[in-house]
Amino acid sequence: MGSLGLTLLLLAATPSPPSVADLNLARAVLTELVELDTSQSAGETTVAAEAVAARLRAAGVPAADVQVLGPTAHKKNLVARLHASGAARRRPLLLLAHLDVVDAKRADWSLDPFKLVERDGWFYGRGTQDDKGLAALWVAIFSRLAREHTPLERDVILALTADEENGPDNGVRWLLVHERRLVDAELALTEGGAGELRGGRRLAVEIQPAEKSYLTFVIEAKNKGGHSSLPEADNAIVHVAEAAARIHRHTFPLEVGPVARAYFQRMADVEGGALGADMRAVAASPPDAAAAARLSKTAFYNARLRTTCVPTMMEGGHAENALPQRARVTINCRVLPGHTAEEVGRELASVITDPAVELSQIRSMEESPPSTLSPDLLATVERAAAAVWPGTPVVPILMTGASDGRILRAGGIPTYGLTGLFVDIDDVRAHGRDERLLVRSFIEGHELLWRVVTSLAAR
Repeated sequence: MGSLGLTLLLLAATPSPPSVADLNLARAVLTELVELDTSQSAGETTVAAEAVAARLRAAGVPAADVQVLGPTAHKKNLVARLHASGAARRRPLLLLAHLDVVDAKRADWSLDPFKLVERDGWFYGRGTQDDKGLAALWVAIFSRLAREHTPLERDVILALTADEENGPDNGVRWLLVHERRLVDAELALTEGGAGELRGGRRLAVEIQPAEKSYLTFVIEAKNKGGHSSLPEADNAIVHVAEAAARIHRHTFPLEVGPVARAYFQRMADVEGGALGADMRAVAASPPDAAAAARLSKTAFYNARLRTTCVPTMMEGGHAENALPQRARVTINCRVLPGHTAEEVGRELASVITDPAVELSQIRSMEESPPSTLSPDLLATVERAAAAVWPGTPVVPILMTGASDGRILRAGGIPTYGLTGLFVDIDDVRAHGRDERLLVRSFIEGHELLWRVVTSLAAR
């Protein structure tokens, strides 16, 4: 018997966990999703949506309540619904994950990225962390609700969508515009709130009511060029490179918002020692500047204390023996809630200073107002977490990346990142080489989410 099978048998004896069949279904769905290439350059989401639709119909979900739809043949989304038992007492609960993944090249990995491999207590494969692990858990939970005919006080909606990873056919945006009735909900649960591990130690369970906004600029310089044997002081590459370096070194103002403050307050007791003292000091009003400076040396903390902008792509020149006529650098920003693209653009312009360098915004920014984290919802998550991981605190967190939660929030649907999937904060592999997910975390996260969903939806 493999390590997963033995773990499943042990977990089956604990109070109210998902059954062995439920856990095996979750693994089967994860395997199927990972091994379907849904990457932007080579894959499609429709085949994955159709595969999940077949599983839901097999679990007893009426065919009329399982839809695969979208703007193009290759970028369709799955939306399924379980109806409340009798008159619905509350508006629906939406369970959201995305089916697409970032590209992965076999030559860059030590394993085949589109083959699920279990090794040394980990699941390896593109999308295991982002976001097919969560998608598989939602499918297993949704299927169990259907199979067991769980009495529901509200409709439960499952949406697995396309192009969260910056593709042109974002499924959540398309559904809100064209089929809002299918996904409109009182609240949504999605990716973004993981669990924090460091060196194998479980630190906290995250719930994410807010995230930074995604914003992109380019800086560009142009000149007449010429022969490389006759170099001149005016060089487009040098202009842009120096401007990019100034942006890289620039530190946006410290700002400890309500979600970040709550996070550092709670984590101060978890960490203790000098780190805990710095967290407590930065959560004070006003925040302690010296403590903030020390915390900012760690990227995980720095990104929650300020807006960040960083050079991510560079191009320039047209021949190795010619002076460059054009050079361009892409600047990606993650903006704290409450700030606009115009504000960030003005600050970057003040940093660049070089009149030869032009700054342009190339991506619009969707502002994402934080969702109110009600005491009732927090208590629900805390009770579920205490049953699965006694003594591990639940902490609100500001997501520094970008998720489809920002689109739901902008569309008026309160959204919370919650997965229960623990990740080592010093070894985050989403979007990277040898992406992986702890097997035990996959199993335990299943139980957490089952407890939360039934608490929020079952009669």
